[in-house]
Amino acid sequence: MGDAAPIVEVAEEDVLRADLYDLLGTLLARPPSADLIARVAALSGDAGEIGRAVSALSRVARATTEKSAEREFNVLFIGLGRGELLPYASYYMTGFLHERPLAVLRGDMARLSIARAPNVYEPEDNIASLCEMMAGLIRGRFGAPATLAVQRDFFNAHVGPWAGHFFKDLEGAQGSVFYAPVGALGRAFMEVEREGFRMGA
Repeated sequence: MGDAAPIVEVAEEDVLRADLYDLLGTLLARPPSADLIARVAALSGDAGEIGRAVSALSRVARATTEKSAEREFNVLFIGLGRGELLPYASYYMTGFLHERPLAVLRGDMARLSIARAPNVYEPEDNIASLCEMMAGLIRGRFGAPATLAVQRDFFNAHVGPWAGHFFKDLEGAQGSVFYAPVGALGRAFMEVEREGFRMGA
């Protein structure tokens, strides 16, 4: 029997970071189910900025139905021609979809062994996918958990330059009710991540 690969423990604070990325990714990928809304309604936060945003999201979730969340998701991200927001790195960084940021991301995904899910047709540089990729790097879904340096480089290249602006736009969007505190949570979390990576550099 050969040597088993060493199990790399992910630190508790990194598990919490991955949980937040996973939550944001799940909420932004598709309209939330009644079960997800109920789970969000049960969350509680502390007195910090992220904790306050979690508490606000929990309060709004308690007054949100699956149908109203789906309507809101469609207004914000789908619309008749397009939604109120275009949650793509290429759009935020260049003003156009399918631009160089998407090509660079695809190169980094290949290098990090991150494969696109077969049932996903959105460009890979959408915010939900990028949150899922960050969570996967932290947790080790694509191999061993990524080092802080790899996480930082991926964040700085693909998330940091634009996600804070997107979350601020989501927070203030005309169609945002349930998604306004999602925007506040994402904006606060992006600031913490940016500062954490800067201090760890």
